[in-house]
This record gives sequence, structure tokens and C-alpha cells, in this order.
Amino acid sequence: MKKFFLIFFSLLCLILLIWAGFFPFQKTFSAQDIILATTTSLYDTGLLDRLIEVFERQSGVKVKIIACGTGEALRMGRKGEADLLLVHAPELEAEFMASGHGLCRHEIMFSRFVIVGPENDPAGIRGLNFPEAFARIAHSRTPFISRADFSGTHFLERKIWEKAGIKPGGRWYLESQQGMAEALIMAAEKEAYLLTDFPTYSRFRSRLNLIVLASDNNYRNIYSIIIPRSVLQLGSEEATRKLWAFLFSPKSREIIASFGYETSTEPPLHSPLISGPGDNKK
Repeated sequence: MKKFFLIFFSLLCLILLIWAGFFPFQKTFSAQDIILATTTSLYDTGLLDRLIEVFERQSGVKVKIIACGTGEALRMGRKGEADLLLVHAPELEAEFMASGHGLCRHEIMFSRFVIVGPENDPAGIRGLNFPEAFARIAHSRTPFISRADFSGTHFLERKIWEKAGIKPGGRWYLESQQGMAEALIMAAEKEAYLLTDFPTYSRFRSRLNLIVLASDNNYRNIYSIIIPRSVLQLGSEEATRKLWAFLFSPKSREIIASFGYETSTEPPLHSPLISGPGDNKK
């Protein structure tokens, strides 16, 4: 009898393991715990830590932040692996919504993109717009660091190369396949040019031998929040909408506008967008 019980128990464990392999859990958090998938550039600034700290204290909801590229964050939203997305590639976001993967989307804030590089500016890009600067870098074959990670910044970089009429490649074009902070460090080490958001550069600039050489008002760094449709199956919609509401609240806008604001002579790192989301479904 004892032998029969051991065999039965072993078979039961085997069946459960096989079942788990074929049907993995998408999330193991409770309905009061949510996952926020966001960009490395935004996470590296420290702004999200400040926002989530205030939200958790007010709401009692726990938030796990996963920093990745925008492309990966959108994939997580499609697969039911995240409850809220904070991303910055408008065209990819529009495709996500048009494919029916999102419940709602709204722009929340913006910052600016810049091109940084060595102070001696070997390619001579200082003051140029982005397509002109990229063309100078390519023609001079001066080292350039690409994120190459399907992030929002990488998506924009590819658009600028296309606008400049250049297909980059060769020994001068270096791929980091890493987040924004790591790409900045690599650019400093290689004395290379890099397209970056200004807030992340601002946080790390004291450690870098890089300066801002070009900016372009035609390329704003706009962040949007998306609630994926998968939250309806995950049972986390209520907690997710609490975070959504907080991020568009006056308190959140105050934190965004004042974060990293050191002197009255410098513009704020991030600017909250004025309009509230309502029931907007872009």
C-alpha cells in the first residue's frame, strides 16, 4: 500500500510539472500588485521611483517596475505580462492600439532628445538639426553608438537615418544593445556620438566626457501610458486604473514638473502635458 501511494504521488507531481510547463502563469502577483513596463531611459532618470513611492504610500497598491525598451514593453502588454505600459514610440503605440491590444492610451509628458559627443566635436555637428548631424557623422565615419535594442530611442534613430538618406553600417557604427545609461557610458569610453534623451544624460553627465552638441525641436520625446486589454483577464484592472488616475493627477504633474529642476536658468527635465485623459482611446 505504501509503495502504491509513493508511485501515485510521484505520478501526480509529474503531471503537475508538465501542466505548469504547458500552461505557465502570466503573472503571480495578486490583484493589488501590478507590473509597470517602461523604458530604460525614463527609469534611469529616477523619476519613476519618486512617482511610484508616492503612489504606493497613498493607495496601498504595490508596483513592480520592469525597465526595458519600448518594443519589449509593448510585447509584454500583448502577452499579458504587464498591467500598464509607459512608452515613447508613438507610431508603435498606434499600431498596438489599432491591433486591439490596448484599452486606452494617453500622452502624459515629454522631454527632449539631444545628440551628445566629445567636446572637440570631430564630425562638426554642433548646432545642426538631427538629419544633418547624422549625415555629418556618417560621412566623417566618426564613432556613433546605436542602442540597437528596439527601444523608442532606437526607433527614432532609425527614422532619422532614413530622413538623412543613409543606411548606417561599418566599423564606426557601434551597437550597444543595452539601456540608455549603459549606452552613455559606452559612448564616453569610445569618444563617440549618441542620440539620447536629455534627462538621462543630465543625471549621468558629471561622470561623462560628453557634451550636448545638437538638439532638434522636430523630435520631441513624448511619453504615453497604455492599459493593455489583457488586464481584463488578469483581474488587475481596478489597481491598474488607480495608478493611471494617479499619474494624471495634480500631485503627479507637480512631481514631474519639478523633478531634477535645479536652477531657474535651465528648463525642467520633463514637462507634463496639460490635458487629462478622460475616456480617450487613441
